[in-house]
Amino acid sequence: MKRKTTKELLVESFRELAQNRTIDKITIKDIVDNCEYSSATFYRHFKDKYDLIAWAYSQDIEIVISKVIQAEKSWKESLFETAKYYSEHKEYLENLLLHTSGYDAFVLNMTEINYKALMKMMVKAGGPVDDEMKMVIRIYVSGTVCLTCEWILGRYKVSPESLAQAYIQAIPELIGKYLC
Repeated sequence: MKRKTTKELLVESFRELAQNRTIDKITIKDIVDNCEYSSATFYRHFKDKYDLIAWAYSQDIEIVISKVIQAEKSWKESLFETAKYYSEHKEYLENLLLHTSGYDAFVLNMTEINYKALMKMMVKAGGPVDDEMKMVIRIYVSGTVCLTCEWILGRYKVSPESLAQAYIQAIPELIGKYLC
């Protein structure tokens, strides 16, 4: 049986609080009181709540990406899995985007995490990782993150499957020939 780490328990506490409150109203004290830790424990693991949010997101996405890297899933399947993740966590993610002063920081972190994951997959697939490829990957990831945020906020009223299909249709040829 895998026991939860302190970081995971702090994230769990934060997410529990975020179910009933806007994120901008959640304090570090609220998070630690909810899981019976001290503020010192929190700060040993995270700089602030935005660092916690970014870490939690990266852990969630890493689970999806690791399946691709371990060849359990294809890149296209991972895009469907990612869209499903966004759908299952839509209320939480909407709370993040609407009720934090860290909107831009969250989007930048989300972009960087997805960029690193896609770079990892390109390396595994034997694709080039020169500056041209890095720029193409950066553009693709930036676009999909922007689309995802707009979808989470209700701009597009489509299913997670349709969202994933949009991700697939937008894959640049330069990337697609290595991942699809």
